[in-house]
Amino acid sequence: MRRTKRLLTCALALLALAGVVPAQESNTSETDDYALDLPTQAWKAVPRADNVRQSTEFINGERSSGFLKVRKEVVAPDTKLTEFARTEQSTKLTFLPGFVGGKEERFTGRLSGIVTTYEYTSGGKPMAGRVYYLQADSRTVYVLHFQGARAKLQLIQNQTDAIARSFRLKQ
Repeated sequence: MRRTKRLLTCALALLALAGVVPAQESNTSETDDYALDLPTQAWKAVPRADNVRQSTEFINGERSSGFLKVRKEVVAPDTKLTEFARTEQSTKLTFLPGFVGGKEERFTGRLSGIVTTYEYTSGGKPMAGRVYYLQADSRTVYVLHFQGARAKLQLIQNQTDAIARSFRLKQ
């Protein structure tokens, strides 16, 4: 009898803990034509306005722990995603101090594409980037560009992958 009570108490405690796990937060906005899921409550949407339009950036607590900027790019219909990614890297990233390019891999989620990695330094600190190039159609590519301290970005790679997998176009 006593053993049954203990087992029942443990089972109820496990069920209670399972209900405490935070759910993913879906993020959509009026100005952006996409939605994505943020895996933890540490990720916050931060609205930004530039000269052309208002956009949203995402920060994982503080910028060095993870920062995401999403861009929509229009490409020529015959452009291969790997060519586009290499051009982006050579024109926008290779000039970062201490830049070292990383690997390129296929990526699948709601939108498929490729993911590339790189490392650089900022103020003498080792930093890293992880860039997802997601093909929406033959002319549209969404670029999800994560940056942060190298050690911290490596620790949250599962989160960056989850965010990229959840990325979808609003209907």
